[in-house]
Amino acid sequence: MSDNSNDKSSLRRDGVIPDVIDSEPIHKINLKYSSGVEVNYGTELKLSESKDVPQVDWPTETGVYYTLMMIDPDAPFRSKPLLSPINHWTVMNIPGTDISKGRTVCGYRGAGAPPLGGLHRYIFLVYKQSNGIIETNGTPVLNESFRTRIKFNIREWTKSNNLGEPVAVNYFQSQSQRSCIIL
Repeated sequence: MSDNSNDKSSLRRDGVIPDVIDSEPIHKINLKYSSGVEVNYGTELKLSESKDVPQVDWPTETGVYYTLMMIDPDAPFRSKPLLSPINHWTVMNIPGTDISKGRTVCGYRGAGAPPLGGLHRYIFLVYKQSNGIIETNGTPVLNESFRTRIKFNIREWTKSNNLGEPVAVNYFQSQSQRSCIIL
């Protein structure tokens, strides 16, 4: 599959580069939700459309392990990301694209933009594990553990795990359809 450079231009337009990553990955992550929605560089989804773990696919190399992440850099507001980035999902040691055989270190949590929070970007990144299996000591982060998900320093974390730059990317945007009434 060849990536469309016009689609990838949205990475800079929507600030994925430089807010989350420094350079444009070579490949696109194909993402499809059980709601039937496919993600394509900035697709806007309803919160309910991303509640389940998506089907994911990206170009792989034989015998190579990968790390997949989903990050929200816009919490609580894109203009004031005081809690960002939020780690929505991290699976390491994935052989090829078989996520079920990887090690989940941060369980999946779909989009969760707050009321009046505006559009949030939900960015999926795949990193090639050049040094093979990465030791993942410790307990996996549970979906209920918000404190361990906020202010996740993705650049520091990927550096400490020798992951380098991502090899694949895709993202969607979402916002709450609810509003607050101030009396």
